[in-house]
Amino acid sequence: MALSETAGSGRWRDALAVYATRRQLVIFLMGFSSGLPLLLGFSTLSFWLREADVGLAAIGGLLTVSTPYSLKFLWAPLLDHVRLPVLTRRFGLRRGWLLAIQILLAGSIVLVGQADPAQSLGALALAAFLMATLSATQDIVIDAYRIEILDEREQGAGAAMTQAGYRIGMLVSGAGALALADFISWSTVYAIMAAFVVVGIIATLIADEPVDRRPPPPKEARAWLTHAALDPLRDLAGRKGWLLILAFVLLYKYGDAVAGAMANPFFVDLGFSGVEIASVTNVFGVLMTMAGVFAGGLIVARIGILPALAVGGILQAGTNLTFAWLATRGYDIGALTIAVGTDSFAGGLGSAAFVAYLSSLCNLAFTATQYALLTSLMALGRTVLAASSGWIAEQLGWAGFFIATTLFAIPALVLLWFLARHYPEAGRPAPADRAEGHAPPD
Repeated sequence: MALSETAGSGRWRDALAVYATRRQLVIFLMGFSSGLPLLLGFSTLSFWLREADVGLAAIGGLLTVSTPYSLKFLWAPLLDHVRLPVLTRRFGLRRGWLLAIQILLAGSIVLVGQADPAQSLGALALAAFLMATLSATQDIVIDAYRIEILDEREQGAGAAMTQAGYRIGMLVSGAGALALADFISWSTVYAIMAAFVVVGIIATLIADEPVDRRPPPPKEARAWLTHAALDPLRDLAGRKGWLLILAFVLLYKYGDAVAGAMANPFFVDLGFSGVEIASVTNVFGVLMTMAGVFAGGLIVARIGILPALAVGGILQAGTNLTFAWLATRGYDIGALTIAVGTDSFAGGLGSAAFVAYLSSLCNLAFTATQYALLTSLMALGRTVLAASSGWIAEQLGWAGFFIATTLFAIPALVLLWFLARHYPEAGRPAPADRAEGHAPPD
């Protein structure tokens, strides 16, 4: 074997070793805890309500209790700066908040299960809103913990471990809960789901607390609010290239979001059955997504975040063309599997690199607040900008539509090229701000 080949394989082994740490195991378990409550307030809850003969309009209205997931940036500053009297002293800022939230979250899941949809829909809605608020708050702290405990090279792997745990948590609270409901009452199902929160509690207890070097916040109320709510924005806006960074964050997933919004209607129009769509997209597609996020984490560790973003962005754009090819094939299970598999892998790879990038932008003095703001901007690009997807599909037809979604990825790739060439450190906090807060290596 040539010396260069030996060195290359050694570097890939070193990159793969980024997964083999206790920190990554903790992040995987926290990802499970983060994904677990989501479907309990979405598809699992809607299934239960319909089974209880609740009207479709009421079900649709009740699912709006999930709005805390979209608004979590509003209270994220509290989680950066408010120290809980006993728990913070004993466990630290992040772990103290996590323990408090997880205990309350388990209680709220039990509370949802105790409500009777037929007799007390209002009480059920209130309990579900509380559960969603606590779940969204847990997400804020888990994201901040992941950013603070890992160095930049590990962020891609951390994103992969979070996504893997998250998917398994959703599987338990989705398919697992529905399967249990065939044999036991819904109150018992939700009690069992609440018991699974112990996975997150164990992760919190065995985790290292990131070193907290934040200066004490001002004591005067107005100064405190300014520091908590406005200083994170000023910090972002004071960095070189910040407007280009925000545009890139908004646009990186744009093409994928437009394509994804119309995927299921496209499959239906080609004649695929619900079982076929579910088996290919929800089973094989999820497996390929997880493979993609793990590959993305490995690539981030091996070549860095910006090159990994380029690889992910090009693959995301290119694999949209497989759906244009599928449109020319019509009803073809093999072609559907290829299209979904390649697109899911590329999307997972790009997501791992993108989460690592967003994490690298955060100043550790405002981790929770800045990450919540950046992910909210990302979500805006995924929803508002994708709202025209149906109209575009009607105008261009399915093949033309998916070709167009490939072109939609070009602006983000041009921005990435420009940033990498002219401002490679654009948007990054000062090295001291990124370096603080790390626990010792495993």
